[in-house]
Parts: sequence; structure tokens; C-alpha cells
Amino acid sequence: MRSPDPTSEQAIAEARLRSITHPGTGERTPNLPPTFQAFRAAVAAQAPTRTGVRVLIAIGVVAAAVAAFTFWRSAPTPAPLPPPPAATTPRPTASVTIHVTGKVRTPGVYRLPTGSRVTDALTAAGGLRKGTDPTPLNLARRLIDGEQIAVGTPEAAAAALAADPTTSIVDLNTATPMQLEQLPGVGEVLASRIAEFRHTHGGFTSIDQLKEVTGIGPRKYEELKDRVRV
Repeated sequence: MRSPDPTSEQAIAEARLRSITHPGTGERTPNLPPTFQAFRAAVAAQAPTRTGVRVLIAIGVVAAAVAAFTFWRSAPTPAPLPPPPAATTPRPTASVTIHVTGKVRTPGVYRLPTGSRVTDALTAAGGLRKGTDPTPLNLARRLIDGEQIAVGTPEAAAAALAADPTTSIVDLNTATPMQLEQLPGVGEVLASRIAEFRHTHGGFTSIDQLKEVTGIGPRKYEELKDRVRV
């Protein structure tokens, strides 16, 4: 009996292996199940080339960049906080307290804003009674804190005359800046200077010291000397 040739058997085995791994070389493909053959054909048909791989990578990079940009644009932008409201401190309202008596509808004590006039005091007291003559009163005079306004009585005329700054005498050492403003030609600034001079020098010792107050010249002094006392 002839022994098999090892070389020929090896050649046959290599030929079969090539037919399995490299179909289409001319050698007959061994019988394989139809399902396996279809799977191998599909894989071979869809296997990407080098150019296809590069295209896929480029598409992936572009898609990632677009996604990142879209996410950045859609991120909410934090709105700045509004500044805290400024704290406001209520300013006290200056006022004067006066006493209205006589022929008014509602006599009594009233508190009115600083700078109010005699006419405002009469209005606060309900107005004049019927037939009352307001002529003795200077309705345009500014009110002084703590004063009394008598209306329509014999005593009222004398009281109005005494309270009228055009005839009353002002004490330089006790008058308030508002009372000093009742003097002729004395405004808020000059009244403050008189009060400051009084505070700095420990009070007035004579009327002549008014000449030392800034803003009071010889002419102004002549207007004031008969309207003040110390």
C-alpha cells in the first residue's frame, strides 16, 4: 500500500484555506451554510475604505463642534441683580405752635408748618365769624412759634399791634432766627449771622455790636437800631 505524500496534503490544505478566506480566486469554495455566506458577503460589502473612515471622522468632529456651539448659545445668561433700594430717612417737618382766640369758629391751639402766615392760622381755626373785621390783623405776617392771635376783640387790636414785627421790639439775645427774620431787611442768611455772633461772643452787650456782624453796614444798622434791644 502507498503511503500519502505529506507535501501534497499540505498543498491541498493551503488551497482550501485560501478558498475560505479569499473567495473569488478561482478555487471552489467549500460548502458553507447559506446564512454564514450571506453574513460574510454583507460584511465585505459594507467594510469602509480609508477615505470613508476619514470622511466619517470629519463628520463626527463637525457634529461635535455644532453641538458644543448650540449648547453654549442655549445656556441661560445670568441677569445682573438690581441695586438695593436707597435707604431714605424721613426728614422731620419743622412747625410752629400758635394759639388762636377771639371771633373765630374754632378757637384753640394749632400746629402749622414753619413759614405759615396769619391767614393760615385763621383758616386752621375755621375762619372768621360772620361780621368780624380782620383789618387790625396783618394777614400776610409770618407766624412766630408760641404766639397768640386774638381776633375781633378790643384787646385783639393791641395784641396784633404788639405781635406785628413792623412795630414790635426784638431782643437780640433771646430772639430765634425766625424772629430775627421779622426785622426789616433781615433774611435767613443775615439772621443766621446775628445768631452766630451772639453765640460766639456770649451774647450782645449793646446794640452797637450789630455793626460788627458781617452784612450790616451803617444804613442797615440805622434801620435796625430802633427795632432791637439787649
